[in-house]
This record gives sequence, C-alpha cells and structure tokens, in this order.
Amino acid sequence: LYTGGPRPYGYEGLGEVFVFIFFGLVAVNGSYYVQLETLDLLPLLLSLPVGLLSAAILVVNNVRDIDTDRRAGKRTLAVRLGRERTRTLYTLMIVNSFALLPIALLLAGGPALGLLGLLAAPLAIGPLRAVRNDTDGPSLNGALAGTGALLAAFAALVSVGLVI
Repeated sequence: LYTGGPRPYGYEGLGEVFVFIFFGLVAVNGSYYVQLETLDLLPLLLSLPVGLLSAAILVVNNVRDIDTDRRAGKRTLAVRLGRERTRTLYTLMIVNSFALLPIALLLAGGPALGLLGLLAAPLAIGPLRAVRNDTDGPSLNGALAGTGALLAAFAALVSVGLVI
C-alpha cells in the first residue's frame, strides 16, 4: 500500500503519518498491551516521541530523494512541502521528540529515570546539521543512518530508565 495499489499512500504525502501511527502508537502500545493485557497513559504518551523519531527517518529519506521523486511524479510529503519546509519539519520532529519525553513522564507519573532518553540528544546533532546543510542526496545517507541510531538509542535509554 505504501508504494503499490491504485493510490499508494507513500506517494500522496501520507507516508510519515502512517509511520508515526504504526511505528509509534501501534508498536509501543501494542507491545505494552501484549505483555500486560492493558493499556496505560505512560506508553501512550511515550509512543509520541518514538513515532516522531520513526517518521523522521522517512523524512530524511524523502528529502534525500526529493529531486528524483519529483521527476518520477511521486508526491511525497517532501515533494509537497519543498526542501526548506521539509528540513524545518525534520528539525521540529527531532526537537519535539526530546521535548515530549519529560512532559510524558510528568503527565503519566513515569519514573524520573525515564529521562535517560535525553542522553541520546547529542546523537541528533550530526543528522540535524546534515539535513540543514547538505543538498545532494548521497550526502544525506549519513543523516539517514544517524536518525535510525538516534531512535534506537532514545528508545533503549528510555526503556532502561523505565525498568531500573
């Protein structure tokens, strides 16, 4: 459905929305539910930054491919927004992921050690700089990998903070 079918949603600018929903909300809350057979406010709120970071991976991919996607007639979110607004969107997604963590923990009464996820913030510097400054597609491959590493580190550190 992302790239196939009569109206692939990835080519209609909806890829990031689906990634946010399924790699954030559904993945986190589904995993929580499978293990505890209940839903709770804390995983719901913590799924928001996870979803944003997951979708940010797709944003980097799409800003990297913006020229080829435009020529191919793909109307990804990056093509629709343009390079500059997509770069701003990426920055907002990364910054808000970290801003939401203390808010989520506070609102849901989560443990303060969940703030360990903030230790992943320095990993965002390289990808943020690359997305802001690099213009050719291949130079953004490092930002793509770096955003994936950022998500992994953030999720692992938050998880450790919730468990200990």
